[in-house]
Amino acid sequence: MKKAPILYTGRLILRAHEPADLDASAAMWGDPSVVQHISGRPSTRSQSWQRILTYAGLWSMLGYGYWAVEDRATGGFVGDVGLADFHRAIEPPLDGTPETGWVIAPNFWGKGYATEAIRAAVAWADASLDFDRTVCIVSAANKASLRVAGKAGYVDMGTATMNDEPLRLFVRAQARH
Repeated sequence: MKKAPILYTGRLILRAHEPADLDASAAMWGDPSVVQHISGRPSTRSQSWQRILTYAGLWSMLGYGYWAVEDRATGGFVGDVGLADFHRAIEPPLDGTPETGWVIAPNFWGKGYATEAIRAAVAWADASLDFDRTVCIVSAANKASLRVAGKAGYVDMGTATMNDEPLRLFVRAQARH
């Protein structure tokens, strides 16, 4: 059983999710502005709890997963970042390729935290995982996340379709460890 390693950046700590993260996670995922480009539907507290449990399960099942992102200076919950294989019904198929993702609480938007966190996550993946590439999918309307993907080294490969909705598909070659 593998657990999430703790990663440190200049301003952030990436660590395993804990039950104490539920309130902050539920507030973030329940905010309509946060989910606007993801599902469009705010999550309930129960759905946020299920998400935290899923994150824990990713690590034990796949050896990679999502981290809770914490502000080093304040201890505040910044968001979620990581890698997963959600077995999405998407075209083109992702075929077991680790998919990176990030969600940042609105009070931390515009400060470079998403870029800092995802760069730490992909650096860990480069050093720890044996995959040729990782991918991410981003709504074309989510300008901030499109910029984050580029800053993290992802290349826009065109349009993917999931749930009859177009998304931008990005690919990043893994650095060999």
